[in-house]
Amino acid sequence: MSKINNYNYAFVFYDVNEKRVQRVFKVCKKYLSHFQKSVFRGEMSPSKLISFKKDLNKVIDKNEDFICIIKMMNDNVFGEEVLGVSSNSTGEDLII
Repeated sequence: MSKINNYNYAFVFYDVNEKRVQRVFKVCKKYLSHFQKSVFRGEMSPSKLISFKKDLNKVIDKNEDFICIIKMMNDNVFGEEVLGVSSNSTGEDLII
């Protein structure tokens, strides 16, 4: 019997064609908290993940765009360290 992983936290980062950046940003913002530039993170239930991926697939071109979703069991299983400039700005000002 295979084990079912119930992920409930995710990091998402992307590199998409300029034509689709705004739409991908809006989909990510709908589901997660904006962390920095093209990086999002937050709670992500399995059902929410299914909807999130479905919405992303509607706006991306799989032959050009790159989106990485790192799924985690919870927000207590990683250590975070920031080097360099750490600002409170979320990078949203970079989106036209």
